[in-house]
Amino acid sequence: MRVELVHEQLSRQIIGSAIVVVNELKPGLDEKLYERALILELQARGHVVHRQKRFRVSYRGHHIGTLIPDLIVNDLVLVDTKVVSVFTPSHVAQMTGYLAITGLQLALLVNFSQATLQWKRVVRQPQPSD
Repeated sequence: MRVELVHEQLSRQIIGSAIVVVNELKPGLDEKLYERALILELQARGHVVHRQKRFRVSYRGHHIGTLIPDLIVNDLVLVDTKVVSVFTPSHVAQMTGYLAITGLQLALLVNFSQATLQWKRVVRQPQPSD
């Protein structure tokens, strides 16, 4: 199956799970509560969810720190939960950087701040070395 199709199907399942969470919990809570509920919903649907997985960040061969994204689903999609009024360019830039470090191609920003779930897909184009 083409990776684009796998990403599309998985992102739909993640978004569907997030909609269930926001419909049940309603807006107004801390983002970590939504994150935990989303993990439970995704696991109930048979997905493997890594929370706070660590990625080593290097610069010119030197370890400079550790990247710790919110969630990675099925080792394919990075998910960042937010409770913000709107997504900003800095949110997208952050996901672009996370994708570069993790080697993943798709990130989902998921915003639980309103009764209607908001989301944004961020895609990293495959590099020749991928």
